[in-house]
Amino acid sequence: MDFETLSAWADEELKALVKILPQDIQDAAEKVAIAFEEKPGQGAYDEELDGDELGLFEGPSAMDEAGLEELPRIRLFLVNLWEWTGEEEHDYRDEVGTTFLHELGHYLGWDEEEVAERGLE
Repeated sequence: MDFETLSAWADEELKALVKILPQDIQDAAEKVAIAFEEKPGQGAYDEELDGDELGLFEGPSAMDEAGLEELPRIRLFLVNLWEWTGEEEHDYRDEVGTTFLHELGHYLGWDEEEVAERGLE
């Protein structure tokens, strides 16, 4: 599958998902940049990653004082997501949403356990 199609599907999924979130979560989502990437490798610390990650949250959480030099960002690795879901469009779209919510949870200050308790693992 080409990256442009995966990006279009991910963008459609996220736009629809954000619309149905509670208003406070929508507000939080608007404060985080979202980057679509094929795979890890473009970030400053990506050499520390395994390479099979589906998404990654970077930057200060909503609970931290954000400086202008470091803005919160969610990176979604679309080729990894596509491969993880067995190259099925419906499953891919679902996993894009779940991965986004997982990383948004980290922005909100939730640790891995709290993210898992909400079914976003």
